[in-house]
Amino acid sequence: MKAFVWTLGVLLFLLGIGYCKGGQFKIKKVTQRRYPRATDGKEEAKKCSYTFLVPEQKITGPICVNTKGQDGGTIKDMITRMDLENLKDVLSRQKREIDVLQLVVDVDGNIVNEVKLLRKESRNMNSRVTQLYMQLLHEIIRKRDNSLEVSHLENKILNVTTEMLKMATRYRELEVKYASLTDLVNNQSVMITLLEEQCLRIFSRQDTHVSPPLVQVVPQHIPNSPQYTPGLLGGNEIQRDPGYPRDVIPPPDLATAPTKSPFKIPAVTFINEGPFKDCQQAKEAGHSASGIYMIKPENSNGLMQLWCENSLDPGGWTVIQKRTDGSVNFFRNWENYKKGFGNIDGEYWLGLDNIYKLSNQDNYKLMIELEDWSDKKVYAEYSSFRLESESEFYRLRLGTYQGNAGDSMMWHNGKQFTTLDRDKDMYTGNCAHFHKGGWWYNACAHSNLNGVWYRGGHYRSKHQDGIFWAEYRGGSYSLRAVQMMIKPID
Repeated sequence: MKAFVWTLGVLLFLLGIGYCKGGQFKIKKVTQRRYPRATDGKEEAKKCSYTFLVPEQKITGPICVNTKGQDGGTIKDMITRMDLENLKDVLSRQKREIDVLQLVVDVDGNIVNEVKLLRKESRNMNSRVTQLYMQLLHEIIRKRDNSLEVSHLENKILNVTTEMLKMATRYRELEVKYASLTDLVNNQSVMITLLEEQCLRIFSRQDTHVSPPLVQVVPQHIPNSPQYTPGLLGGNEIQRDPGYPRDVIPPPDLATAPTKSPFKIPAVTFINEGPFKDCQQAKEAGHSASGIYMIKPENSNGLMQLWCENSLDPGGWTVIQKRTDGSVNFFRNWENYKKGFGNIDGEYWLGLDNIYKLSNQDNYKLMIELEDWSDKKVYAEYSSFRLESESEFYRLRLGTYQGNAGDSMMWHNGKQFTTLDRDKDMYTGNCAHFHKGGWWYNACAHSNLNGVWYRGGHYRSKHQDGIFWAEYRGGSYSLRAVQMMIKPID
């Protein structure tokens, strides 16, 4: 606005001077060059001449000119063109500035969004860094604890290593002592053997066979039974060994009569399904009847038939030995006891090899059921049962005892099986020869369940060769029925 006022004042001033010179006023275009003053000419010297230096200013408002003069139209056109050019320049410059500003605004908007995203990412990153820092702290603490634990374990290992070295030293010392004791025992064994031979030579003149020690005739804890009437069934009938003469003569009324079972044997049930690994698996498969089943142990390729007893609660018992009537001779050699013999629906021995395969496929327990001649039944149960292999002569391994028959089997625990032709007992003689059967004899027997079946209970024999259980009825009482059964431990 100030520039407009200033320009308007200059124009009015010029117009006033023109009028004062008789209307002959000539407007010169103001430029940045200065024109030199005239130095000669009389006509020019007579005229008034003024020179005004007006600064160039941007015209921002309307311009008033005198169009009545000689050059009025020209000046007007010139000013109009100048204004248009200036306006075009201003417009183009403003357009460029607007474009620049629009670009700046767009860029600023993108930058703002990016800044917001960066701030958000920064917050997330700070949170993540905080989490990682906490995890790092926990890991450092855990590793420190682990290092302490490792150090503690290293100390333990060092202590154990020291103890092992001490034990190794003691073991070597014991080996030396054991070697010396072995030599001493061997020397004593030689001496004992010589003494035994001398004793045998001395006693052989009086008695051909040296009898083993006898067990108690009457046990201390005979179960009270009102039906217990020993000896009321008359004479004794024995299961004879053809190769060994006996002095006992059976009563005349029983000499020609066949041995009869004291039990009423039901019809035999044959189960055609299977094979099963044992009677427990057969029972779990839905077979609840007692009878003959086809069995195939897990560690065996062969099949076997045996009796499964399900009448005793809860059932699933595998019968490995049964004595009922004396119809089968149990005075056999090693090969017979290894493979088994007898009748499955009557008296039989399953066989050491079969019992070994059965008892080693799982953890088994043993139950022995005893019945005397007064129809009283007792039992002895052992928490575990298994046999070792033939290379160990089927050594017996038993667990703890429970029952009401008394423990007459634990004395045989850890002993090898002995027959007439394979003597592995702890006695100087052959216990199988005296007790007339195969068993895990010690020196010699507190139980003899494979002995001779005598009728009537009490029997007369020099060597206690009946079916006896020392803790129940004593060694001179031959039991009426015996059954040995195994079953997997629950």
